[in-house]
Amino acid sequence: DGLIHISDLSWTQKVKHPADFTQVGDKLDVIVLEVDLDNRRLSLGHKQLQENPWDIYETIFTEESIHEGEVVSVFDKGATVLFKKEGLEGYIPKRYCMKSDKTRLEQGEVSEFKVLEFSKDNRRIIVCLKDNIIDFEEEEKKNKKKQETNKNKVMKDVQSKISKSTLGDLDALSDLKNKIEDAS
Repeated sequence: DGLIHISDLSWTQKVKHPADFTQVGDKLDVIVLEVDLDNRRLSLGHKQLQENPWDIYETIFTEESIHEGEVVSVFDKGATVLFKKEGLEGYIPKRYCMKSDKTRLEQGEVSEFKVLEFSKDNRRIIVCLKDNIIDFEEEEKKNKKKQETNKNKVMKDVQSKISKSTLGDLDALSDLKNKIEDAS
């Protein structure tokens, strides 16, 4: 008996559970990756029987290249895009999930995406919408900055209307105190 780690099942699929990839009783071609004689264990791999497609993806998904994909999931930190032709998924950070018409990407949308970053070692592709690189976080920062500027302006207006004490006022108050003390 040997063990195939889920990371050794497929080059491109993100396998969360082996049942997503194969079923009990199925025959699967494997290669022996490691033999541990002391613990009597075999490490097996399935994906190693095929050429690493990331070598090919590296030439296809160059930075600034454009590809058609479908948004398969949207979550708090961004979205995932499936490039059906290659069977590969890319990631869109939250800051690039806004379209030029100020609406957010939705699951099932098909569009063209520009590659921002490709990492063969980490098996990761970061993309954004082709036509509009609207930085969602930058938009939020601009809005907050506008609000802060308006708030500061209002505070300055209020402060300028409040009369301020001067050194002369302090002398007058000191004299008044002395007169009250003398009177008592």
